[in-house]
Amino acid sequence: MMSNPAKIFMTISQNIAVGKYLVSPLAKPQETGGYAASVSIRSGQGSATHDRVMRFTGLFDSAAAALHYATENALAWIQERSSPVGLSCTACV
Repeated sequence: MMSNPAKIFMTISQNIAVGKYLVSPLAKPQETGGYAASVSIRSGQGSATHDRVMRFTGLFDSAAAALHYATENALAWIQERSSPVGLSCTACV
């Protein structure tokens, strides 16, 4: 017997292009309540395509909150990789 089909769905926000990356955040409703967040960060084309998927722990009260969290983490990941290598943070020393 199948579970309630109304509960089997995913909420996907619009993809966001950030330089060479395509960010696709996802909020998935949980049977216990709340929403789980994950995000796909894709780069490259054809056989050189790379897709990093991050799944986050914890639940969010709304799909919008889960999508926001996933998007912010993806943007931080991209920013971290886009920073010039070899430069040190003087405030961090």
